[in-house]
Amino acid sequence: MDYISPESRAFKKTLVAMFLGSFIMFADLYCTQPVIAVIAAQFHVPPAAASLTLSAATGALAIFLLFVSFTSGMYDRKKVMVLALVSSAFLSLIVGFVHYLPLLIAVRFIQGALLAGYPSIAMAYINEEFDKKVLGYVIGIYVSGNSLGGLTGRLIVGSLSDTYSWNVAIAILGLLNLVMCVLFVILLPKSKHFDAKRGSFKRTTAGFLENIESPALVLLYLIGFILMGSFVTVYNYFGIPLMEPPYNLSQTLVGFVFIIFLVGTFSSTWMGRLSDRTSRSGVIGLSIILMTCGLLITMSPFLILKIFGLAMFTFGFFGGHSVASSWVGILANRREKAQSSSLYLLFYYIGSSVVGPVGGLFLDWFGWAGVVMSISLLCMVGIGLAYYVRKLVLNGECHRYRHHHNNHHHQKIAGQHI
Repeated sequence: MDYISPESRAFKKTLVAMFLGSFIMFADLYCTQPVIAVIAAQFHVPPAAASLTLSAATGALAIFLLFVSFTSGMYDRKKVMVLALVSSAFLSLIVGFVHYLPLLIAVRFIQGALLAGYPSIAMAYINEEFDKKVLGYVIGIYVSGNSLGGLTGRLIVGSLSDTYSWNVAIAILGLLNLVMCVLFVILLPKSKHFDAKRGSFKRTTAGFLENIESPALVLLYLIGFILMGSFVTVYNYFGIPLMEPPYNLSQTLVGFVFIIFLVGTFSSTWMGRLSDRTSRSGVIGLSIILMTCGLLITMSPFLILKIFGLAMFTFGFFGGHSVASSWVGILANRREKAQSSSLYLLFYYIGSSVVGPVGGLFLDWFGWAGVVMSISLLCMVGIGLAYYVRKLVLNGECHRYRHHHNNHHHQKIAGQHI
């Protein structure tokens, strides 16, 4: 089979295209995060209410990912991804003209719903088109686009909001993303290993149930919930104490804190390669331990240590997400990879929508220490789940699941580097 490998002519341009798509999605999805404090002040609402401009987008993304999981096998991969990215970039332009909080939340909800057409389809595309030997590395590159997209979007919006309004800053971001959409269309090859089929509701439901029959997959979905819920909560509220005494940082300086995302660009690729050679469950556990240690370090009153702790937390998150998401693709039945990816991302973004606002309540009640303690406990649960996934695979749970569905090739892969 003609899979994309490092020797292929299409390898580099496909990597760039997937990186750009990931960049666009995350820049749009999290564009309001660096200005939550500004939105709260402008509309005279608490930070937890202002964070709904982010939670509405991630919540809609989670809800519509479930719809995508049922229809992913019916439409051309590239066309769906292009539609999602272009429409989202256009809505970022629309945000530039919105000055009413409920309307802003509604637009962000629609934006999140449209973006649901990209991430699970992109992960399915990677799993279908690339050589399995480089899957961890390719997913790492894809996730590094997440970190750079999130970084650039936050820097643009955070820094420009001091000079202009936050609305104008988001509109400028939308224009930049539209330009990158053109490059995405040019660079991304069409699928060679996907045949769009009109599926019945019964067949797609059977595929959905097939994915949740695997205990290991379900635990990986829960790990995704914990990873993203923790990450969004920390970044939603980390800047708020920094804008207060004794630090008194400006919105622009708080925005530049997101440069820390660059460590995620490195960790996602490095951890992905490490998991290809060693233990996936071990790398996930290590990543969550790094997140927890970094989070505890942010309790320090010294600004430099706070930043270092956030960098360690970020390094762990992107590494853990890179490995967990690639492992889902490996354990999933070949015919249901898009559905499996959708389910992982469904849990992933529900974590963002649920844990994020709850973290705002802990901030209101106990300050930054409340956020740290609640997320640290959640991370401890994640470490336990990673250990249990390893135990399930070692005991042959995934092997029996694979045998039941007569997919011996993936049965063999599922047991490697657990």
